[in-house]
Amino acid sequence: MTAAFPAPSGAEGGPGFPGRAEGPPGRGSDAERVHILLVDDRAENLVALEAILSSLDHDLVRARSGEEALKALLTHEFAVILLDASMPGMDGFETATRIKRREKTRDIPIIFLTALNNEPQHAFRGYEVGAVDYLTKPFDPWILRAKVSVFVDLHLKNRQLREQASLLHRRLGAAGERTGLSANDVVAELSGRLAAIEEQVALVATLAAEQPPHSSGTALAELARRTAHLRDAIDALAT
Repeated sequence: MTAAFPAPSGAEGGPGFPGRAEGPPGRGSDAERVHILLVDDRAENLVALEAILSSLDHDLVRARSGEEALKALLTHEFAVILLDASMPGMDGFETATRIKRREKTRDIPIIFLTALNNEPQHAFRGYEVGAVDYLTKPFDPWILRAKVSVFVDLHLKNRQLREQASLLHRRLGAAGERTGLSANDVVAELSGRLAAIEEQVALVATLAAEQPPHSSGTALAELARRTAHLRDAIDALAT
């Protein structure tokens, strides 16, 4: 059984840890909420994690074992998993290995939480099975919440990109119906036109590099950056 880690100050009436009122404002819609999976065999550890993460205003899902965690992954999409390394039966390392074997869940970031005395081989094993981070108990609640926030933000941005790509595909399909072209044909046409712009940007950049520095350098760099972003978007549509 894993060792318990102390609840953060302010949890259960302790001083010094901000509650929900001091956290970020409530999120406007379900589209801005995510699921976070908390896996630990000790209920008090799950309570402490919920106290730390409650102000993020996301949906926290408990699992008391590796088996429960795998079942939860069948019903929810998770932004990040906090996984206790040392659990009876299926431990965190085996659980992580099974998560990474599944195509649907292999890309979910896993943060290991452990009381295994900071031994390097345990951290190495955690990274070896696919963890993105490894924290030992007791850990700083602020650091944990900051790390979780980063992965939540990345998940929301990826979700937004997928939704935008889907919308663009539908619009491209509608445009194709009007022009007699398929969505792939429209993407190919856009890609070709962008390639011509990229050639011109590269040419102007070469000519500018041969001249004394002037104020157009910043504008040219911004144009190149925006062109690169557009290329990424078109390449994403083509996949």
